[in-house]
Amino acid sequence: MSEARSIGGSAGDAPYATPAASYPRPGRAWYMVALLTVAYVVSFVDRSILGLLIDPIKADLDLSDFQIGLLLGPAFAIFYATMGLPLGYLADRRRRTWIVAAGITLWSAATALSGLARNFTQLFIARMSVGVGEASLSPCAMSLISDSFPEERRGKPIAVYSSAISLGSGIASLLGAAVLAWVGTGNMMDWPLLGPMAAWQTAFLVVGLPGVVLGLLFLFVREPRRIVATKGGHLGHMFAYVGRHAAVFACFLSVFCVMTIIAYSHGWLAVTFARTYGWPVEDYAFANGVALLLVGPLSVNLAGALSDRYTARGYRDAPMRIALFGLALAVPPCVIGPLLDHAWAAFALLTLGNVGLAFVTATSVTALLPIAPPRIRAQVVAMYYMAISLAGLMLGPTLVGALNDTVFGAEGVRYSVALLPLLFGGPVLALAPVTLRLYRRALDMDIGESRTKAP
Repeated sequence: MSEARSIGGSAGDAPYATPAASYPRPGRAWYMVALLTVAYVVSFVDRSILGLLIDPIKADLDLSDFQIGLLLGPAFAIFYATMGLPLGYLADRRRRTWIVAAGITLWSAATALSGLARNFTQLFIARMSVGVGEASLSPCAMSLISDSFPEERRGKPIAVYSSAISLGSGIASLLGAAVLAWVGTGNMMDWPLLGPMAAWQTAFLVVGLPGVVLGLLFLFVREPRRIVATKGGHLGHMFAYVGRHAAVFACFLSVFCVMTIIAYSHGWLAVTFARTYGWPVEDYAFANGVALLLVGPLSVNLAGALSDRYTARGYRDAPMRIALFGLALAVPPCVIGPLLDHAWAAFALLTLGNVGLAFVTATSVTALLPIAPPRIRAQVVAMYYMAISLAGLMLGPTLVGALNDTVFGAEGVRYSVALLPLLFGGPVLALAPVTLRLYRRALDMDIGESRTKAP
């Protein structure tokens, strides 16, 4: 019995073989990729802006570093991670573009409402709501892309979509630089019906409200035909499938969990450079925004192009190889950089680390899709995002805040930031040969998509 049948559900289901269906025209497919990428950029601006407003928020709401860590991580992660699975389940059954529309509208409104928060609890709830909305995007996006491009041509569109991480973070940094410069003047802005608001509150309103328009636009985007014409599997099918291949998925996920732990812990870098090197936060935000916009999209798209090139030559493990190379490139600079005494040397090493993280990001889902059967693909992608988001958001910013308060002190934040990639990245890099071997074995077994057979 084929793998397709083993996860396929009841005997009355349609065969799991891929029908002779055509993909959308390239222009329409790339239009969808462009809109999804814009949405992902907006999501990263909305989630990242908090990290650049730490000091004014702390001052106005009287918060500790640990509470800021909770807002940066767990508050967002609680629903961003856990809601991905039911939303992935819906994405395997319902119109995905409408799910994306609802998600964008929700997280944009919640970001704007963050500016109305008057205490820790209100801001925590607003961040949770942002997480609920953003959880809808990537499972739907990866399912839409996989139904718009064949396997050998997915690396580039997925890399374009993933480049939004760097673009969004860079735009958030530049916007934060402008806002923080304004905060230093003590200016307030009068909003109709809302009255005078601090600049950090205005920032949330400014970045949140335009997203509502983008959400409405997705109501008119044409849904691509599902390449596999069969009912989606249930969550139980997905968990059973992952359980049967637990070793593959455990090693696979460890690579990308380390990436998110490092990336989300870097939400503290603006404060690190302020406390360690005396950089004004707005100066760091400007430099970081420029660096991310210069090297991030270039690195992501280079990784995607390399993945497509070597996959087309027959190296189906190319995305995983590139991801492991990126992690090896990222971990040492992220450990050493914050420990250097020269600010620009530290910044240069951390930028190199961002190049490595971009390589990991660009090829993550490209590596996942060949071992994710189409019938449960959105759910497997949602499970993936749940795992890496819980790891990154619960451990990254929270551990830095806890280490600041209990071990190294507020002025020793650079030691907290440097410790995490060493603690989590070292063991995963040591196991990289095992991870690659298991991944290749999974491809040889054809446990995923393209070689599924009718019974």
